[in-house]
Amino acid sequence: MSAPAVVFAAAFAADLPLDWLRAGWFSPATLAAFEWAHRWLLFAIGAVPVLFGLRAALAWRSQPHLDLALLPGAGSGRTASRWLRFLPDAVLSVALSLILVALARPQLTSQLVEQTSSGLDILLVLDTSASMQLPDLAPTRLEAAKRTARDFVRGRFHDRIGLVVFAGEAYSLCPLTTDYTLLLRQLDGIRPGLIAADGTAIGSALGVAVNRLRLAPTRSRVCILLSDGENTAGQLAPETAAQLAHSFGIRLYTVGLGADGSVELPPDSLTGAPRIIDTRLDETTMRQLARIGDGQFFRATDEAGLAAIFRQLDRLTKSPRRETRFRDTRDFYPVYLRWALLFFLGWLVLKSTFTTSALED
Repeated sequence: MSAPAVVFAAAFAADLPLDWLRAGWFSPATLAAFEWAHRWLLFAIGAVPVLFGLRAALAWRSQPHLDLALLPGAGSGRTASRWLRFLPDAVLSVALSLILVALARPQLTSQLVEQTSSGLDILLVLDTSASMQLPDLAPTRLEAAKRTARDFVRGRFHDRIGLVVFAGEAYSLCPLTTDYTLLLRQLDGIRPGLIAADGTAIGSALGVAVNRLRLAPTRSRVCILLSDGENTAGQLAPETAAQLAHSFGIRLYTVGLGADGSVELPPDSLTGAPRIIDTRLDETTMRQLARIGDGQFFRATDEAGLAAIFRQLDRLTKSPRRETRFRDTRDFYPVYLRWALLFFLGWLVLKSTFTTSALED
């Protein structure tokens, strides 16, 4: 082997650690894990031994042979020394196959996804007046609303959610927070009679919600009002509160709970007499509030309908997200190119030994 070839081989192998010498590079699991830039070149590997086989067959018929008797009785027949003459071709076949593997460019691609979310600020405004104890939504309107609100909260991510409750007066029960455990605890604590003043102060409740949301740093702010009645208390008109929400860029969704008409209550505990109460939702006002607040009105007359409404609200109020993908592709062809060089050097060495037929060369 010439001196320039030795220098080239040393320089070629010096820029990688000895990790490339591991036999694990040829394991089926390693090869299967690769992505191949030019996979079709792998099919050409099958042609390499065929070409060398044809060459050996033609040379065997057309050229004279000189047997080397290295062992007693090895002067004729199929001796070990005769078979050794095929060793250089076998080594060169492996080298060429490895070159084809390198040309096919085995690669591994890792993908990093960076997700950022600005989140929403959402305020749930829940009616706790006496009419919310009606059982047309099982077990009561209030409990059904609490149950579906809990499912809504559990399905949110990155959003700050707060809670306002109202009857004759309105109070902020939980500030905007991402501590959903705290929020759910406050939601579970809502009970009949939590607010002593009876009535339905929808305007006051929306005013408290707007006051909470107007200072929120995010640009996406949502208010969800759940009520079963008409505005009967408070000093602020619901339409005025909705206009305030619109001026601050707050979207207003309204959900009407229960059906209009007569609702049968459990019998009186003392007399056993049946009790019937008339209830009516001011749907016109609720629709108008949603329209002013650039939102949407929903009507829930049963528990399944209420759950469907919250699922729709979940889709309507999804947080905006930005997703960035980074692809890192690493080539491993140098590993197989170095193995090819190693076998090629071995072939050069074998060509200078007794394994090569002098008459063929």
